[in-house]
Amino acid sequence: MKIISQEVLSSTEVKKSVFLGFVFSSDSFEMKMRDLRQGHLKAVHFVYAYRLMEKGQIVERFSDDGEPKGSSGMPVLNVLRGYNLINSAAIVVRYFGGTLLGVGGLVRAYTQSVVSCIKDAQAKDLLRDYLIQKQEEIWCPYALLNKVEYIAKSLEIEIIKDNFGADGVALRVYGVQEKLDIFLSKYYELQNNLGV
Repeated sequence: MKIISQEVLSSTEVKKSVFLGFVFSSDSFEMKMRDLRQGHLKAVHFVYAYRLMEKGQIVERFSDDGEPKGSSGMPVLNVLRGYNLINSAAIVVRYFGGTLLGVGGLVRAYTQSVVSCIKDAQAKDLLRDYLIQKQEEIWCPYALLNKVEYIAKSLEIEIIKDNFGADGVALRVYGVQEKLDIFLSKYYELQNNLGV
C-alpha cells in the first residue's frame, strides 16, 4: 500500500467541461473540500473519494455529488484502489461546458483526472510505502516517565496516557513495528536498571 506525501493536481478538458483533479493526504480532506467549494463558486460538481486505515480496517467513501449514479465517485475510488493508495483522498471539481458527456464519457473524464494526478505523483516520487502502525500497552513508573517520553519522541512513537496510579501510569504506545520494538527493548532495559 502507498500514501501520498504531497498534493498533486491536474486539469482535463472534455467537450468544454473542465475537470480539476486533486489527490492528497486524507488528513486534510474536510479543509480541502471547504477551500475548493469557496474557491470554485461556479463549479457544478465536487466529486470525491477517499480510502483510510482505521483500526486495521480499510474505510472507503465516495460521492457522485449530483452526477449520474456510478459515473464519477466510484470511478475515482477505483483509481485510488487500483494504485493501492491508503490514507489518501481525491476530489475532482467539474465546470460544466454545456455538452452532456453521458455516463461513459463521465467515467473516462473523472478516471483520467485522477490517473493524471497519480502519474504526476509517481513521476515526482511523492508516493511512499504505507507502514502499518502497531499498538502496545505498558505500565510506566513515574521515575521513568521523562526518559520514556524522550525515547518515544526520538523514535516517533506516539504515547497516550490512560490511567494514573499511585506509583505509575498506564501508557498506550503507537508506532511502526520496527521502531516500536526498539522502544520496548529500551523501555524494558530502563525498567531492569530501576529494579522494577
